[in-house]
Amino acid sequence: MADQAVDIGGARVSGTGRPPAVETAPTDSQFLGRTRELKELRADIGRAGLNTLAGRKAPHARVLLVAGRPGFGRTALAEELVRQVTDGYPDGVLRARLTEPDGTRVPVERAARELLGELGLPAPAGADEDDLSEALREALADRRVVVLLDDAADAEQVDALLPDTPDSLVVAVSEGPLTGISDVRPCTLGGLDTKSAVELLERFSGSVRITVDPRSAEGLAEVCGAQPAALRLAGGWLAARPAAAVSDLAKQLRAGDDDSPPLARVFKLAYASLPTAAARILRLLALAPAGLVDPHVASGLAGCSVGAARTTLDDFVALGFLHQADAALPQYEVPGCLQPLLWSLAERQERPGELQLARARMLERTVRLLQSCRAITETDSPMAREKLLAMPKALRFPTPRAAEEWLRARRPALLAAARLAVADGELDTLARRLMSQLVRAMVAHFGTQAAAPDLYGVHRLVLDVAERRDLPREQAAALLNLGDLDARTGRTQAALARYRAALDAGRRANDPYATGRAMESVGGAHQELEDYDRAADWYGRALAQRLARDEREDAARLYGRIATAHTYAGRYGEALRNWSSALTGHRRLGDVGGQARALSEMARVQEYAGRPEEALGTCQEAAEWARRADDTRLQAAIQLRIADTLERLGDPAAARLHRGAAERLLDDEVPDPETHEIEPEQDANACEIRSASVKD
Repeated sequence: MADQAVDIGGARVSGTGRPPAVETAPTDSQFLGRTRELKELRADIGRAGLNTLAGRKAPHARVLLVAGRPGFGRTALAEELVRQVTDGYPDGVLRARLTEPDGTRVPVERAARELLGELGLPAPAGADEDDLSEALREALADRRVVVLLDDAADAEQVDALLPDTPDSLVVAVSEGPLTGISDVRPCTLGGLDTKSAVELLERFSGSVRITVDPRSAEGLAEVCGAQPAALRLAGGWLAARPAAAVSDLAKQLRAGDDDSPPLARVFKLAYASLPTAAARILRLLALAPAGLVDPHVASGLAGCSVGAARTTLDDFVALGFLHQADAALPQYEVPGCLQPLLWSLAERQERPGELQLARARMLERTVRLLQSCRAITETDSPMAREKLLAMPKALRFPTPRAAEEWLRARRPALLAAARLAVADGELDTLARRLMSQLVRAMVAHFGTQAAAPDLYGVHRLVLDVAERRDLPREQAAALLNLGDLDARTGRTQAALARYRAALDAGRRANDPYATGRAMESVGGAHQELEDYDRAADWYGRALAQRLARDEREDAARLYGRIATAHTYAGRYGEALRNWSSALTGHRRLGDVGGQARALSEMARVQEYAGRPEEALGTCQEAAEWARRADDTRLQAAIQLRIADTLERLGDPAAARLHRGAAERLLDDEVPDPETHEIEPEQDANACEIRSASVKD
């Protein structure tokens, strides 16, 4: 019966080795009991509602409510119900959790984005709560789905996510009633029936002791209040102590004058019996973002090896402290009912400095994993390969695919880590690095467009902190990033407002990079809005700053952008003069590809100006520079432009030859046959945390 110290190198929770139940540790999919509740809930699906009885159409999907305190199997019952009825809803099941593990209410905006993401539909970056709720309703209007809303904080959350069609079903889990939503009858949960409670106990503890002493097992179930979470802990405690009798545990739980709830009493006993090192790991899991834990998170929090952390986490599953959250990856979930108990222990038994250090270690480990996740996509970069090989083996991913799978699986926890990093209202170096690496990893694996909603949320976090702390440089960086995302999703007016605000912040910070980028972006927004005079003016302001700072590469690009604005406005002479300046800048820089692109754009302007012979000569010169640059796609695009010009000059035979040359260059992959245009030079607005203090 005596507990033995854990060997943190091997992370054994008890001296007998891994508890016998760990090899077949039960999962939440092995559902027990609740026959009456399931029958009532299923009957409620087909029940005629008040609107139907009154001859009116139901205003929204039928809502079934599973109510009760955490730890009584609310989510398990909801999941079992969904499993049983899902065949009647051919468009599948959508899930969203509406309360964070620490009790924080999840914004409707984030929940709606999650549900749209599960449907595979884009959620516009920057859209507000009402827009996203409407987008979700429109997406569900012609679908038959089950929507599981777990741990709802209030009726307003649920109401904002309800499908308008009665063809869908909503299953909500909440601690109390959803007052304000019509025609909802709660199914309120208490403890399990005695038979199911004993069976759950048996699954964790093993069958022998339960079979030989069923009365004691029933007594233990009664002491545990027939609460599933308490029964799992009691069963895990027995599994780790093969010599202990069921009646012994029941007596210990009844002893003393402890009048706390059954779950708290069982947890206190189970926690007290853990070795010191394992107990510390367990209470530090209260810091795990979104309540999701993997071996790296536990290793960072406790300062132990990844292997030791994984073994300990597996043991915690067997003991009932954790759930296995992902079968494909070693990922675990802290049950919501245990989160307050763990946090209370952490606050009482750890000094504030130790909690801060554990949090910093965990976030630092997350930063390094994100660096590794991104670096493996850059296999053609010797510097990236060198950085990757310099990392410990435990932090490296075997393939880009494995890195992407990790990023997808850990996405909720990573976004929660970003929120945790700035939760204290600070934007320190570690928080900046985490944000930067998270953005870069998402862009590398998913692309800017697909990752835009998540990126928007990350940059909003930075902006909120920067505004509260009056950090103008960080404000400018976040506003530029948000403006870029608005621009990419067609919200040009919103982008323009962001860029102007970024310019003001950049000037307050005396940051020439931010002000230059902001002026150029303001010009780009005006160009998108077809206000070409203002676009050229703002590009000119940015150009003046670049020239004053002798930033020649940026100046050459800006000459091209000014030329593009003049071209759209029909001022071909001004456009040609600026393309000529861009060409001169690229020549001085030795940028062969830049010269080819500038010449090609000059040829296009010459054609617009009605000078096809000059355009042909300029195109031929551009083709030679593209050949020297060894840019196959650029060569092919120029060959197609030459072919178009020859057609206009009345030489179809020569035009065919150039088109054939283009096709050979691209192996039959031809650009848009209607335009054959080369994109005008644009600034590459990388979506990342821009700050002089942030280094890769």
